[in-house]
Amino acid sequence: MSEMTTQLNKYVTFKSGNEYFGLKIEYVNEIIVYQEITQMPESEDYIKGLINLRGKIIPVIDVRIRFKQEPLEYTDRTCIIIINVKDTVVGLIVERIAEVVEIEEGDIVAPPSLTKEERTQNKYVYGIGKVGEDVKLLLDPDKLIKDEDLSVLEQMSEETLEEGD
Repeated sequence: MSEMTTQLNKYVTFKSGNEYFGLKIEYVNEIIVYQEITQMPESEDYIKGLINLRGKIIPVIDVRIRFKQEPLEYTDRTCIIIINVKDTVVGLIVERIAEVVEIEEGDIVAPPSLTKEERTQNKYVYGIGKVGEDVKLLLDPDKLIKDEDLSVLEQMSEETLEEGD
């Protein structure tokens, strides 16, 4: 069995607020412990800044703030999921990693549109995965990061690299 088929229906799940979210494992490069972030002036509130991961400068965003949830203090459970979206490497700060689960296509349903607040959150959610008795909100990383953010994030990374030369 090839690596692609073993990862096909696998999702990294994490907790944010009272919800559990899932991210297709194919987007995930690695998961690291929270580390010091260099603040960037004049960026969106959810773009927390930059980290240096083995010499590569990576912008990080706080998922809770992106979802308009109350910001949380970072703890030793806080993790950064390093993902690859639209050819840009970005870190997602999450409250804590839950587990890696397998969700078959047949166990994924479209999210219902409910209240305005839930719709804000649901614009990043492309499906709801059923895992036993639990439900995981499946994220679309392409929607999590807006195109205008991507260009800002790319510039941030490039500028920081130039300063380091």
